[in-house]
Amino acid sequence: MLKVWGLVAILLIVLVRNVSSYDRPGIRKNIVIHPSNNDDPLSPEQVHISLVGADKMRISWITKKDTVMPTVVYGTTSGKYDGSANGTTSSYHFLMIYRSGQINDVVIGPLKPNTVYYYKCGGPSSTQEFSFKTPPSQFPIKFAVAGDLGTTDWTVSTLEHVSKWEHDVFILPGDLSYANFFQPVWDTFGRMVQPLASKRPWMVTHGNHELEHIPILHRESFTAYNHRWRMPFEESGSTSNLYYSFNVFGVHVIMLGSYTDFEPGSVQYQWLEKDLKGIDRKTTPWLMAVIHAPWYNTNEAHQGEKESVDMKESMETLLYKARVDLVFAGHVHAYERFNRVYKDKFDKCGPVYINIGDGGNKEGLATNYEDPTPEISLFREASFGHGQLVVVNATHAHWEWQRNDDDVSVQKDSVWLTSLSADSSCQI
Repeated sequence: MLKVWGLVAILLIVLVRNVSSYDRPGIRKNIVIHPSNNDDPLSPEQVHISLVGADKMRISWITKKDTVMPTVVYGTTSGKYDGSANGTTSSYHFLMIYRSGQINDVVIGPLKPNTVYYYKCGGPSSTQEFSFKTPPSQFPIKFAVAGDLGTTDWTVSTLEHVSKWEHDVFILPGDLSYANFFQPVWDTFGRMVQPLASKRPWMVTHGNHELEHIPILHRESFTAYNHRWRMPFEESGSTSNLYYSFNVFGVHVIMLGSYTDFEPGSVQYQWLEKDLKGIDRKTTPWLMAVIHAPWYNTNEAHQGEKESVDMKESMETLLYKARVDLVFAGHVHAYERFNRVYKDKFDKCGPVYINIGDGGNKEGLATNYEDPTPEISLFREASFGHGQLVVVNATHAHWEWQRNDDDVSVQKDSVWLTSLSADSSCQI
């Protein structure tokens, strides 16, 4: 089997060579995590949760055995489960040499806000109990943000630092596992993130490393991503798992797809127009967008790519007119924070753009920047790290970026933000 994957890898190097278009120093080894219980085909692994609507949670996990009823029991007291729900299952093949386990998805609820729930995947007879906390129904709301994670020692460092911060929701702007067609890496990634992703909702969007499209051999894109990381797209009126939106109390978050249709008149474009028109800034004063390929970037890496240039040309004005407060991106393996920007210039009514593709990927950091620094770029550093956004109230939020290169997380950048909905001069 390894020999077969080796032959496939040689072919794929040719197909994805453009992924490594510049030198990335600081590479650390990839980690392989095997199943913790090889003997029990019903043992849940790769457990992660995601928000579904205002008061529900999706529980996702994988088991070895097929045709098992996907059931979750849950309650607010450890060992006592008053609620129970059944869900759906799926699986997929890749290149006819890999078959996933049974992927289970169960939506539970309604749930109370700011409450710890205990749950078991597979029913009350399951031996392992998990727990999560629902987001609060009032400010403050706390988001952890990190993109381009991978499965390296750097990833472990990032996850350890994030785990020490009591956040409500984790946001990942694309490039999850860096499996790059080698499907067992998806399993390692699921096992690696389970300690965090089973406790707090992970809301993700796709990146270029999720495409996994091979001409003739595997024509379907995003196979593993769509099966393993199902997001609440139907609830937001989207027809694709590649873009959707969700609310966390007074914050509306739009997860956009950089590697699917985004041209004016496209399905995603029309969905975005409708989604933005449906936002009431009196009840939802904060508006954020998440993409993978950044629209603003002064790093030498990933310049001139159509997923950045063309998508910006297509959708920037939509976000500007809606008075989006923040736009998070990944892709570039470094950190950068911009001023409020519109059409390449400072604009006090434009979004703050933040690139945070520095979660721990195997390709290393992008260390070369444009010189001199453009005026719209306020802080940039090529280090691994993660971000913390605290939406304090309807008008103010605090953002900080923590560098993970150290044994302890070190704050390197921070800024107070005022919601554009609170600025009378920016109201339309």
